[in-house]
Amino acid sequence: MYNLTSPRVVAELLSRYNIKISKKFGQNFLIDKNVMNKIIYAADLKPSDFVLEVGTGIGALTVELAERAEKVLTFEIDKTLTPLLHDTLNIHSNINLIQGDFLKQNINEVLRENFGERAFKVVANVPYYISTPIMMLFLESDLNLSKVVFLIQKEVAQRIVASPGSDEFGALSLAVQYRMSPKIVAYVPPTVFMPAPKVDSAIIVLERRLDPAVQVKDDKLMFLLIKAAFAQRRKKILNALAAISPNEKTKEELLSILKNCGIDPGRRGETLTLVEYGRVSDMIGQKAT
Repeated sequence: MYNLTSPRVVAELLSRYNIKISKKFGQNFLIDKNVMNKIIYAADLKPSDFVLEVGTGIGALTVELAERAEKVLTFEIDKTLTPLLHDTLNIHSNINLIQGDFLKQNINEVLRENFGERAFKVVANVPYYISTPIMMLFLESDLNLSKVVFLIQKEVAQRIVASPGSDEFGALSLAVQYRMSPKIVAYVPPTVFMPAPKVDSAIIVLERRLDPAVQVKDDKLMFLLIKAAFAQRRKKILNALAAISPNEKTKEELLSILKNCGIDPGRRGETLTLVEYGRVSDMIGQKAT
């Protein structure tokens, strides 16, 4: 069994299998046992847990997950890592490695084949360039997901937990906070990776809410409004909504709706809370009587 958080061992394995670290796939292999332990602790794994991992890398986190969970489903896009992974993962029979682009998978079908109807956790050191698309895929899909633990770029993690009115607050903040309860549990320096990225990272935990943070009649409409509001951050909320004319509402109708919701039409979209977006969405979605 290899010590996959040892820089010397990792370098030897990469050399043995003639593997070049890929910038294209955003590869930064975690080589710090303490950070690995923090990820595992945050995941709070039970022997009965099913776990999904995106970005197998050399299998360091994969092995740790397999030693604690019932089953691990892991995706790796870089096929040059296949021989190495067969070497590092072969001692665990509860790992299913799928080679390919995670974002191009029929994820519902793959999960049914591997997890059935069981709830699962997502634990991953996610390549920076796909962290937001992966996050949105999990949020927008109707998956039986209980918890997410990601090691991601610090700035993305800060956007996820941001509050209205802050520079970091945006559509991603609202999308995550609507369905999940997010918390940053640790910040991570570049030195714990091989190669070291140029930015800091963070371990973030997303706990699935039993119910969404706000009750709305049409969450797709609400997020249409949110995307419009953040398309041009400095735009007044009235003008941002009028630009897309949701539900064929005129600017005058939108002005009336905002006022009825107690919202100043001159406010910027980044100052509105999820509750306020929900209230506006419900009123815009009302059918005329």
